[in-house]
Amino acid sequence: MSTATLAEIDVRSIPPYQRHQQIFAQVDALQVGQSLRIVNDHDPVPLRHQLESRSPGQLQWSYVQAGPQLWRVQISKVQGVADADQGSCCSGGACGG
Repeated sequence: MSTATLAEIDVRSIPPYQRHQQIFAQVDALQVGQSLRIVNDHDPVPLRHQLESRSPGQLQWSYVQAGPQLWRVQISKVQGVADADQGSCCSGGACGG
């Protein structure tokens, strides 16, 4: 699947306490097939874990550049919320709840 990169965010210029909030807002606005690229001075592993827990199965994480001074990561939306729920045993209320 090919994706269109909408923007590149250099998070080094954003105050640390605002970084994830701004990235989450832009990632949440992505449509399937779109991506966002972030630039950072360290490997943003905590961000990856947070995104995976917020949007399981919806995003693809790809290193475009992996250090040692600069990291560029492309975050692509590969499926929507409804698509991700299709594999759930509880979709359609089938969990007996």
